[in-house]
Amino acid sequence: MSHRHHTIDYIELTVRDLERAKRFYGQAFGWQLKDYGPSYAGIQGEEREQGGLTVGEPTRGGPLVVLFSSDLDATLAAVVEAGGTIETEPFDFPGGRRFHFEDTEGNVLGVWAEPR
Repeated sequence: MSHRHHTIDYIELTVRDLERAKRFYGQAFGWQLKDYGPSYAGIQGEEREQGGLTVGEPTRGGPLVVLFSSDLDATLAAVVEAGGTIETEPFDFPGGRRFHFEDTEGNVLGVWAEPR
């Protein structure tokens, strides 16, 4: 896969506890992570690494990362089961449905799905 000019290419999520965050994202979303030492794990994509988890103090109020789901209700259940907290219950918007959650490290992300 080639990189595209002026597109989002990589995203890092700051986490307090790397092992806990790896368990959360692995359980909730099935992410595969590659360790690069005690303070960083890369998020493995189908064709290349697409982001990472880095140890630090998460900040609230930054850009909202939004993930896609083909089954929003199942993803919501997986987030809760993995230890996430639902910040905003699923709601409709012109492109589909989405919800926001807080991960085990204090990061807030969104998940969206196409309309049913």
